[in-house]
Amino acid sequence: MAKTIITCAITGAIHTPTMSDALPINSEMIYEQAVEAAHAGAAILHLHARNPDNGAPSINPDHFMEFLPRIKAETDAIVNISTGGSLSTGIEERMAPALRASPEMCSLNMGSLNFAMHPLADRYKTWKYDWEEAYVRGSEGNIFRNTFEDIGKVAETLGKAHGCRFEHECYDVGHLYNLKFCVDQGMFTAPVFLQFVMGILGGIAANIDNLVFMKHTADRLFGDDYRWSVIGAGAAQMRLGAVAAQMGGNVRVGLEDSLFIERGKLATSNAQQVRKMRDILEMQGNEIATPDEARASLALKGAANVTF
Repeated sequence: MAKTIITCAITGAIHTPTMSDALPINSEMIYEQAVEAAHAGAAILHLHARNPDNGAPSINPDHFMEFLPRIKAETDAIVNISTGGSLSTGIEERMAPALRASPEMCSLNMGSLNFAMHPLADRYKTWKYDWEEAYVRGSEGNIFRNTFEDIGKVAETLGKAHGCRFEHECYDVGHLYNLKFCVDQGMFTAPVFLQFVMGILGGIAANIDNLVFMKHTADRLFGDDYRWSVIGAGAAQMRLGAVAAQMGGNVRVGLEDSLFIERGKLATSNAQQVRKMRDILEMQGNEIATPDEARASLALKGAANVTF
């Protein structure tokens, strides 16, 4: 069995400052927690930015550049920049941070979906910042746009022009078929790296039956020409990661995907989640991939070829 790649998603664009004091909400926190997560065993750092004034999700390239060079200087981890950091802007704006940085990897969402977290709003009576409640409740009306045209723009602009490879985020089984179509059209080359995103309201539920179904579907579509990982959003994070690793897959943890370290207990940092996932994997016999081993597995261009 190949070594297991741990990705850590440091902050994301779902959770808000009120929900956890550990959530990184400025460049200093993102830098510190990313470095700590890498030292704990994360080979890939999946990165979003935050507005330093109020902790709101940001796709301003300047906010990314406040922490990207510092992370590169302190770790050899693979930097993976999100192209999905906003639910309300077009793909050109969402690509802007990756175009500035030309990273080894970017995330790429493989289809449109209802992307909602509005039920979370009822858990909080007060909020740290004025924008938070409307942002969370307003997600009830969100359609996260990722059309074939959008996917093609990312493939051409970041893939062919910059040599970036992708974390293909698949929120449901139909997104696997979307990716298969794109591969057949020559947009992407093997090995493609699939991220099964499970547990988002609007996507496939986070349970083991669905994980097996997604894996079997990917086997039929891509044969040996793919690598894969799983996100178990919320309470499913550790459980699905452990099962995926035993199935030959890879894992993603981080405060973007879950704020908790165990049921009812908030995590104190991203690194705490990485360490727990690593302990689980090593106890069940999985070996953890280094960043260079992950680069070789995913056919990445190397850290020397980025622009930050």
